[in-house]
Amino acid sequence: MSVNSSHGVSSTAERPHTHEMVVVHRVFRRESATLPVLVRAVPEGDTARAARIAGVLRDYVMGLHHHHHAEDELIWPLLRSRAPHDDERTGRMQAQHAEIDRTLTTVTEWLPVWERSADRISGEELALALDAHRAALLVHLDEEERSVLPLVAEHLTVPEWDLVGERGMEGIPKSKRMLALGAILEEATPEEQAYFLGRVPLIGRLLWRVLGRRQYAAYRRALRAPLAGE
Repeated sequence: MSVNSSHGVSSTAERPHTHEMVVVHRVFRRESATLPVLVRAVPEGDTARAARIAGVLRDYVMGLHHHHHAEDELIWPLLRSRAPHDDERTGRMQAQHAEIDRTLTTVTEWLPVWERSADRISGEELALALDAHRAALLVHLDEEERSVLPLVAEHLTVPEWDLVGERGMEGIPKSKRMLALGAILEEATPEEQAYFLGRVPLIGRLLWRVLGRRQYAAYRRALRAPLAGE
């Protein structure tokens, strides 16, 4: 596989499978919509339930942080060097990451306050912070898919792109990787499921079939059962 210094991935090279990023973004869209609903659904004073939701929220923040850190480290520098005429778009991606970080700072400031008491006021402040976070996140995800992933397909090699996914997965504790896989597969098409499972080592696929699938289903029921329609 070769990279043309002025045009990115050569026309004869295999191109990165950027649709996998769209599937991962689907998880962040779903969870960012669900989290403020979960916070608002916690009965006032139910600190046990608040602690559970707080743990889920921290996992979400950690996952998004590692996802964006991998992009900051591995994608933007390559695009800046190989697609200098599109530098404005790359700059917007970095600025949007910074804005998303600012929204998450507000979330993480309110989270321990609400977790301790599960009171309505701090819960609503936390939920509003999550709403603001989601608004900033959607702007970023939409633009990244529309205008940046085509640049990735043109200018990055398959190994370079694969490293982005590997780096993001490294940030997920091994004890939670089955849940992360379940979150990705939840709304994936059969073809997308086959693709992601095909990238999992054999032992991981066996664990998913024997244990992980049931583990994720139980986790999802326990988490979302209090919500209307679950």
